[in-house]
Amino acid sequence: MDTASYLNIVLARYARSFDVYKERAINGRQYTAYAYFSSLGEKYVLVKKAKLWSVKAYEHVFFLAPETLTPELLDDLMREVKEYMEPVLVRHGEKYPEEDHMYTYLTFAILCDETPAPEALKAVRKFRFDKGYKFSMRGHAEARLVVADVSGKNVWTNPAGAELKKLYRKAFADAEQGAKGYNELFIPKEQRQESPI
Repeated sequence: MDTASYLNIVLARYARSFDVYKERAINGRQYTAYAYFSSLGEKYVLVKKAKLWSVKAYEHVFFLAPETLTPELLDDLMREVKEYMEPVLVRHGEKYPEEDHMYTYLTFAILCDETPAPEALKAVRKFRFDKGYKFSMRGHAEARLVVADVSGKNVWTNPAGAELKKLYRKAFADAEQGAKGYNELFIPKEQRQESPI
């Protein structure tokens, strides 16, 4: 299996609840794909004017497909989180996120052709960003990281991204069983390109 085929399977899983875009440039960096999720939960008493509570949750998933993972790439992504993603995608240029903001996940999915070196895997475990707003009254933003080695069929995450392991491991099993991917399930046949992604 190659990286494009694996990404095709992974994107199909995300497309069930995320908006998915292929080949997306964000702040000057080209991502292989980008997925966006937002959710609004509200509780009322009889009428909408009597709102008890409201929560908003978001996730941005940025897909990269380098040949291999390097600590320098992770340093660069963390700088991107601090200088652009958190201030722009989470706070929208304001001092705090919007009212009722509960969380925003900034998730990086790095799909490699080669098994990362030990120093790169050590950097994965150290990849951390968690920022609360107004003592968490305006929620928090957190960076999550998942790294998949397509050739070795291994998955690693930072501590915040641990729950992602199951999805990415299952994508390997689904690919082996011939499951349909994003292209087959969500793109009309006449619009598909020659390459899988």
